[in-house]
Order: sequence, then C-alpha cells, then structure tokens
Amino acid sequence: MSIDPNPGPVFVERRAYRRRRLVDAARLLPILGVTLVCLPLLWTGERDAPTSTTYAMIYFFSLWLALVIGAALLSRRLKSEAKSDTADAGADAVGGPAGDK
Repeated sequence: MSIDPNPGPVFVERRAYRRRRLVDAARLLPILGVTLVCLPLLWTGERDAPTSTTYAMIYFFSLWLALVIGAALLSRRLKSEAKSDTADAGADAVGGPAGDK
C-alpha cells in the first residue's frame, strides 16, 4: 500500500461544517450543565457566614433556565438545518440547480 504524499487540502462544505459544530455543541451542553451544577460545591464562603442557600437556589434556577434556553436554541437551529438539508436533497433528486451539470 502506498500513501499519497500530497493528498491536498480536505475541505468540508460550509453547511456540513456548521451542522457538525451544532451537534458538537448539543453534545457538550449536558457536560457543561453538570459541571456548572457542581460548581456551588466549591463555594465555601467565610467561616462566620457561609454561602447563603438563597444565593445557591438563585444560581441553580438561573442555570436551569439558561440550559433550557440554550437547548431550545440549539434544537431549533438543528431542526432548521435538517429541513434545509432534506430540501436540498429533494431538489438534487429532481434535477434542481445542483443537478444541471
């Protein structure tokens, strides 16, 4: 087996690249969420006045809201990307703009 010494640059279509990055972001969102939920465990506060439970609850609910909004935005973007991919595939199959070669 011989390996081509100059394979040339590998380019991915811009739409496919964006879709992959969106999928990566969707996969990392739960990991980010778990990390941020565990963050209050490191809050020590002062010896005389430990961190208030009120602040921790505000943090948790704010984080929960941010994660829900982030997941909704990612879901909407992924859904619109999937719809445009299927529409483009349908145009290619019937001889649309990409099929006029």
